[in-house]
Amino acid sequence: MDLPEQLKSVQFFFSKLPGVGEKTAMRQTLQITNWNEKERVQFAEALVALNSLNNCENCGFFSSNSVCNYCQDEHRIETRTLCVVESITDFMAIDRSEQYKGLYHILGGVLNPLMGIGPEELKIPQLLKRIEIDKISNIILAINPSVEGDATCSYLRQKISENINVERIGFGIPMGGSLEYLDSLTIMKALENRKSFT
Repeated sequence: MDLPEQLKSVQFFFSKLPGVGEKTAMRQTLQITNWNEKERVQFAEALVALNSLNNCENCGFFSSNSVCNYCQDEHRIETRTLCVVESITDFMAIDRSEQYKGLYHILGGVLNPLMGIGPEELKIPQLLKRIEIDKISNIILAINPSVEGDATCSYLRQKISENINVERIGFGIPMGGSLEYLDSLTIMKALENRKSFT
């Protein structure tokens, strides 16, 4: 079908989103054509505003400043507890459960030597420095259960001082499951049932 370039361009970018095929991308594009001009301009401005979004230099979460609100929260700092997660979506899933009130650290993935992902490709060096600087005494490894996730947890346990209490989050989901798709109750139970990781 010979479509105007404006439509094809928007469809192309929608189709880059995970789980969105050509038909769904075109459906979304056509939906936007039904918006009035003001709504389309606001949508475009909202997308452009993403360019000014930063990542917190401490934990890696989104922030308007160099350090996010979570890392500046005195109550969270006082817990001396750090929850280590793979991704921003895992961070958000745990925070949605409202059961955890400490600090976070986003690794940006898990160790995977076959794919060339080692400690330097992740935020592991920053994590080890942060544990020292923030005088962290408790660490919760909220890493998804997979071969790579288990290897990452084992590596971290070796690198973290034995004086620090390290726990691995409890899971009631099958191997290969992902935190971002869990409901708040499941995450709450997983946090309650965490166990010491040695």
